Amino acid sequence: MVGVYRAPMRSRSDDVDPRDTIERALREGLCGFGQLVEPDAQDRLDRRVARFVEVADGSFVWTRDPDGLYWLGRITGAYFYDDRDRAVTVDLVHVRPCDWLAEPLTEPDVPAAVVATFGRGGRNFQQTHHPSVSQETQRIWDASRRPR
Repeated sequence: MVGVYRAPMRSRSDDVDPRDTIERALREGLCGFGQLVEPDAQDRLDRRVARFVEVADGSFVWTRDPDGLYWLGRITGAYFYDDRDRAVTVDLVHVRPCDWLAEPLTEPDVPAAVVATFGRGGRNFQQTHHPSVSQETQRIWDASRRPR
């Protein structure tokens, strides 16, 4: 079964516009998260990065943009740290290559487990655990397969 993950792609700093972060990810074919954390949170960041590195190629990722639209992608390559200015500016530096579908989906077209995990809030990249989410996501991917 293919893993399915929530990828909020929002900086932990409220000074970073989440729209800019998601637009960069979609435009450049990336999925990931930022570096900006409080000094006492560095250990947690290190653990998040380690888990992200271990996500299998081919895993699905869902993100939600500031307009409430959902984007479905698929991890296609290895982790890298992106220290380019455009990455640092939008705090999207811990990244993996990702193929995103060309068009977003509205909430009624997204698996309920995905909607629920975004409904709980948070900024962590995390796996969505539900018995049917992998199959539901695969069906959407197969029916909509027109990457950006």
